[in-house]
Formats: sequence, structure tokens, C-alpha cells
Amino acid sequence: MSDSKRIPRHLAIIMDGNGRWAERRHRPRTLGHRAGARAVQVCLDFCLAEGIGTLTLFAFSSENWNRPAEEVGALMKLFLRMLDNEVDELHRRGARILFVGERGEFPAVIQEKMRRAELVTAGNTAINICIAAGYGGRWDIVQAARKLAREVRDGSLAPEAIDETLFSSRLCMAGLPDPDLFIRTGGDLRISNFLLWQLAYTEMWFTETLWPDLDAVTLRQAMDDFASRERRFGLTSAQVSGTAQGNAA
Repeated sequence: MSDSKRIPRHLAIIMDGNGRWAERRHRPRTLGHRAGARAVQVCLDFCLAEGIGTLTLFAFSSENWNRPAEEVGALMKLFLRMLDNEVDELHRRGARILFVGERGEFPAVIQEKMRRAELVTAGNTAINICIAAGYGGRWDIVQAARKLAREVRDGSLAPEAIDETLFSSRLCMAGLPDPDLFIRTGGDLRISNFLLWQLAYTEMWFTETLWPDLDAVTLRQAMDDFASRERRFGLTSAQVSGTAQGNAA
């Protein structure tokens, strides 16, 4: 295991490149999504070995509903298969499963299996696995704002009481630390409406590696790069150094 001071508490990943992985092999895009499911296992094994406390995976965005119907249908089948086949194993390994996003558009059977997975694993502490499904960062901010607006309307909250901490408590991932490290596979250099609020001070790492090709070597490169960075959170290097020395004392 790496030095606990040099590993992220929370790793967030956009798992990009499944479709291109399949197309380069002249196979259907749906095959790439199935191959990508194996990379999730590689990532989970790595996080458990390194002591990373929370892993968030962008599995299906709110915009993905606009993809071709055949691909969306295949993704729903893959999602259902994962919920049927993997939850018990994740539970055995001590993983707590959380789903973040708008569930209402998912088939009822998937919604029910989401609830079961969260219930069965609720007491586990080895790692939090947050699966962003039907998720969009703008949607998350809007739904939080609506919650606060209703509280103000109902008289249970004064507008002056709203600050960043309170706003964060109404977001989907309330109670979890913001990501320390964000990884996007597949070569694109954008965050694609993912965790817009939570990524404010997150270190970002991009790789050309397509998601199905992800391996422990690539993840180690990301961890080593993360460990070499100075996280300042708006401070100067001298201030950060002084804070670290003060904590050590």
C-alpha cells in the first residue's frame, strides 16, 4: 500500500473509450461496454489494495439517454446483469454501493435492484463505490437548489443561512469527501458535466488509454503523478509548506 498521505481518499473516474475500443476491433460498440465491465474489477482491486476509501464511476450520464436506442438497451441489459451478478461479491468484499443520479427514467426492475444493492451493502466499510447513473453535474446543482428553495418557501430555512457547506449537504454525494483525484480515460480533455461542484479543487489526470485497456500500471502512473503534486487550495506554496510543518509539529 502507498503512503496514506499520498493516495487519494476519493477517486472519481470517467470510464471513456468503450465504443472506440470495440470499433477499432471492428466489433459492435456493445462489446466494448462488456469489456469495460472487466476494467471496473481491475480498478476496484487496485483501490482496495491501496486503501482508497471512495471510488466514483461515471457509468451513465443524463445525456446518454440520447444515444441510439440499441446502445441504450444494451447498456440497460449490462447494468441489470451487473446488479444481478456482482452485488453479492461486492458485499462479500466489504463494499458499500451508492447510486447517484436521477433514477426515475430507469426501468422499474433496475430501480428496485439499485435499492436492494444499497440496502444490502449499507453497513460495509471497506470502500464506498458510488455509481453515477442518470447523473449530470448541472442536474445535481439544480436539484440541490430546488431543495433549498422549498425549505426557504416553507419557512424552515433563512436565505442568509445558505452557504457552501449547506449547499453541499443537498447534493447527491452529501456526506462523502470531494474527489481528490479525477481520471478520464479515452484521451478527451473535458469533464463532461460530471461532479461540477465537487471537482472544484480536484487534481485531474487524463490518459489516452481506452477504458477496457485500463490496468494496474496505468492506475499506478496516475497515483504517482498525484503524489508528486502540491495541492494548494488557493494558498501559496509557502503557506502550504508552513501548514504541513505545523501539523507535523
